[in-house]
Amino acid sequence: MSIKKVCLLLVFLVPVNSVAENAYDFGDYVVYYNAFTADTLPPQMATAYGILRSKYKGVLNLSIQKKQNPGKLPQPVSADVKVMATNLVGQLKNLDLRKVTEGKAIYYISEFRISHKERVTFNVTLMPQGETKALELKFTRQFYID
Repeated sequence: MSIKKVCLLLVFLVPVNSVAENAYDFGDYVVYYNAFTADTLPPQMATAYGILRSKYKGVLNLSIQKKQNPGKLPQPVSADVKVMATNLVGQLKNLDLRKVTEGKAIYYISEFRISHKERVTFNVTLMPQGETKALELKFTRQFYID
C-alpha cells in the first residue's frame, strides 16, 4: 500500500477519539464518516485531491463498505449519495460531493464554508449500488478555527 493511500485512510477514516464514533452499522453495510477543517490535511494530500487548505473550509468524507462472510474484509461499494447540511440557524451548506477511487477504496468528499464554533448537522442518504433501500444517518460536528 502506498504512503498516499495510508495517509488518506488515516486522515479520512481515523477520527480523533475512536473509530466507533465515526462509523454507523446498517447490518449488511458500514458507513464511515468524518468532517474536519481543511487546514488539517497535509499539503500534498490537499493538492492531490484538489482541496483548498483553509481553516474556513470544512471537508466531509464518506465511505460505505459491504460486509462479507466472517473472516473476510468488507468491500467498498459505490452509492448514490445525497447530503443536506445545515447550521444551527438553518442556513443550508452547499455540498458538491465527488467520488474518489483509490485502488479498491471509494470515498465521497466535499468542501464547504465554515466559521468559528459553527455547528453543522449532516443528513446523509446513501443508496448502495444494486440496492433498493436507502441508508440514512445524521450526525453533527462543531468546527473550531481560531
